Amino acid sequence: MFQRLLPAALVLALASAPALAAGPQLKGQAPGWYRVQLGAFEITALSDGVLHLPVDKLLQQPPANTLRALQHAYLGVPLETSVNAYLVNTGAKVVLVDTGTAGLFGPTAGRVLANLQAAGYTPAQVDEIVITHMHGDHIGGASASAFPNATLRIDKRDSDHWLAAEQLAKGGDGAKAIAALVKAFADAGRFKPFDGSKDGVEIVPGVKAFPAYGHTPGHSNYMAESQGQKMMFWGDLMHVAAVQFPDPSVTIQFDSDPATARPAREAAYAAAARDGYYVAVTHVSFPGIGRLRADGKGYDWLPVNYSANR
Repeated sequence: MFQRLLPAALVLALASAPALAAGPQLKGQAPGWYRVQLGAFEITALSDGVLHLPVDKLLQQPPANTLRALQHAYLGVPLETSVNAYLVNTGAKVVLVDTGTAGLFGPTAGRVLANLQAAGYTPAQVDEIVITHMHGDHIGGASASAFPNATLRIDKRDSDHWLAAEQLAKGGDGAKAIAALVKAFADAGRFKPFDGSKDGVEIVPGVKAFPAYGHTPGHSNYMAESQGQKMMFWGDLMHVAAVQFPDPSVTIQFDSDPATARPAREAAYAAAARDGYYVAVTHVSFPGIGRLRADGKGYDWLPVNYSANR
């Protein structure tokens, strides 16, 4: 008799128990870093956060075309756009490729420094900061005091252009803030611009700069190479994966010289697909590392496969 009553008693007890309040949603993400081994080099992708971009208004094509491509990828506008930086540890030197925004573009970005530390590094370990170009989402975090041992490296064509008096006058407070960042490195004897070369300019052994002019006058890619493996860091060769991988001809308002930026992008895509090396892209969804495969007139983006053994 007791055994038959017990289930009913349990049901009544549970029914009369007070409901517990749901736990609050916590929001946020885990620290934004991801590692890839490249031969003997360790590559750490660092998330600076995201920017919300009205890409239908920024890309140089009919807005309907952009919206259609985004919808095909289950995306919309404004597009939540990653801002990525990359740390290259060669074993002898630590090189930071771009530095993120340092909050210049609002509270959804500015996290490179925190994520670098979360990844197990300290800013004092960085030997070289290489800047793809001097837009604020790439150089904003280049602080001489935050990186006390780093040398700042930029293609001279870019620094000469953006630090010219007429550009500073046109650029307002943002341009002056970036100029102040560069001046702090220069005052400390740690600013060393370089003359771009199609054969590459060695930054440290295994890391070279290559010209990819057009997005800005001195926009540069950087190549890390170890034990026959390569990774090219693209900077702003492209901004919207869902549009510009299928159609590399599409340019963006941010390009200083679209007529030069387009062939630079097309050449970079073709080389990456032909040679099969990794590329690391500032504005592709974090960690922004993958390979390209030719698909007709466009390309497929193949993100790096996740591995717990990196």
